[in-house]
Amino acid sequence: MKRYALLLAGLALAACDIEAGSSMNTGDFGTSTQNNAAAQSGDQNFTQALGQRFAREVPNTVNFAFNSAQLDAAAEAILQQQANWIRQFPEVRFRVYGHTDLVGGAAFNQALGKRRAEAVVAYLSTKGISRSRLEALVSFGKTRPLIQTTAPELLNRRTVTEVSGFVQSHPTVLNGKYAAVVWREYVASAVPPHPQNTVIQTQTNPAGGG
Repeated sequence: MKRYALLLAGLALAACDIEAGSSMNTGDFGTSTQNNAAAQSGDQNFTQALGQRFAREVPNTVNFAFNSAQLDAAAEAILQQQANWIRQFPEVRFRVYGHTDLVGGAAFNQALGKRRAEAVVAYLSTKGISRSRLEALVSFGKTRPLIQTTAPELLNRRTVTEVSGFVQSHPTVLNGKYAAVVWREYVASAVPPHPQNTVIQTQTNPAGGG
């Protein structure tokens, strides 16, 4: 029991290293009771820890051509890596967020971002991952660009896959074995995040947008 408490404390400290708003505050305002219960049970800490591990070990972002929700070969290669990781954790659920660049109207980009998220979920589901564990959230559209420019920008045309929580009916979760889920096949926390998840370039891509 003492070792389990120490593990929880360590995970809580690790969770503090997450960039503000990067994984937990993603549109779930108004769910304070749920969040408080999750924090008390340890669920929220473990979700954050798994999210950090996901970002360390695989690229969480794929990019799209202008006015397109079509996955190219590079995107599919990244999603294959995501699928391989996700299959290790049948207890865990994931969300996919869609984004666009700043070219075009808000309503159009909102719909385009959603189509991009749905394309990613559809692809992952062909790799043996249950659709019940994947959620294509309502798009952020053009509201959260990585690069603040009204010019066409490839890095803004993206989807981001994140850990969102646990499958509550899964036996491992019902038995409270969160620590085993987080640390199974553990890779040292000193490993830095995957470069694609942290490096933001500053140049713009003149061919594309939307």
